[in-house]
Amino acid sequence: MHPRLLPVLAALLAAAPALRAWDYPGHRLVNQLALAGLPAEFPAFVRAPEAAERIAFLAGEPDRWRNVPDLPLKQANSLDHYLDYEQLAAAGLDPATVSPLRYEFAGQFAAGRAAHPKKFPAIDPAKNADHTQEWPGFLPWAITEHYAKLRSEFSYLKTFQEFGGTPTEIANAQADILYTMGVMGHYVGDSAQPLHTTVRHNGWTGANPKGYTTWSGFHSWIDGGFIAKVGLLPADVLPRARVAKLLPTAAAPGARDAIFDAALRHIAAQNTRVEPLYALDQANKLKGDTPADSAEGRAFIEEQLLRGGELLASLWLTAWKNATTDTYLRTQLAKRASEAAGGGNK
Repeated sequence: MHPRLLPVLAALLAAAPALRAWDYPGHRLVNQLALAGLPAEFPAFVRAPEAAERIAFLAGEPDRWRNVPDLPLKQANSLDHYLDYEQLAAAGLDPATVSPLRYEFAGQFAAGRAAHPKKFPAIDPAKNADHTQEWPGFLPWAITEHYAKLRSEFSYLKTFQEFGGTPTEIANAQADILYTMGVMGHYVGDSAQPLHTTVRHNGWTGANPKGYTTWSGFHSWIDGGFIAKVGLLPADVLPRARVAKLLPTAAAPGARDAIFDAALRHIAAQNTRVEPLYALDQANKLKGDTPADSAEGRAFIEEQLLRGGELLASLWLTAWKNATTDTYLRTQLAKRASEAAGGGNK
């Protein structure tokens, strides 16, 4: 963390509630870790107390969208929170070559699932009103799309600032940036929770020679119960926020989108942490009864939160650094200025 961000960290710690679950409080902490990891050169408006609070609050927004019964929203929103990584191989797809275009990938996956029906569990229509069981989830696509939105918003903010935008236009552009930074943080936070990257998200499924738990409440215990029991606080993690790094964006002609690659590689890496998480549970390291028996489990969870904050800060930084002038908006601003000048001469 950059020394100049220490005052920001102090403000975050003062405002942050105790971390009680990897639900809203946990997602909020990932966004705060990302803010603490930004370099001092990042636009200062995001660090204003009200802006930092807005970004932290919006970490919970996609989960709030779950609270309505509308099936179209339930399908679109639910699928963006996870990727059952093992289902790519089950459908005969190579993670290195799946399309970064959401709907093109959907076609690839549907064809693969149809070609390998025995590799997928049967769908229970009574439990599939929103028609999500047909799909593996779209988490890396959600992250990539939000990155592109943020880069666009930084581009039009830059253009308003440099080519005659009004104070109201600039303020609105900044508000758009805060919104996207906050919401995209939720998906990056999801990607750092190993159980959001696997078919074994609610207890171990399939062959189980090591006897891992099949408890359906395991996911909620990791999200909330264990963290609450050990009393993990934002102050325990924020001082260790990791500094943002610029992500590669250039790709060879015909190569896949570099940001999508980064998101999918990150998810693949967290998927390798699924079995170690179950092994911690099997070894009674996730009970939280005493500091001694919970130390390894606590360190595991803290590491995942730090990973999420680091990737999120890096995505924010990369979007800002790669924002270019919005040429269409620049033309419109020039036209507006010309018309205003001409009208003044009449």
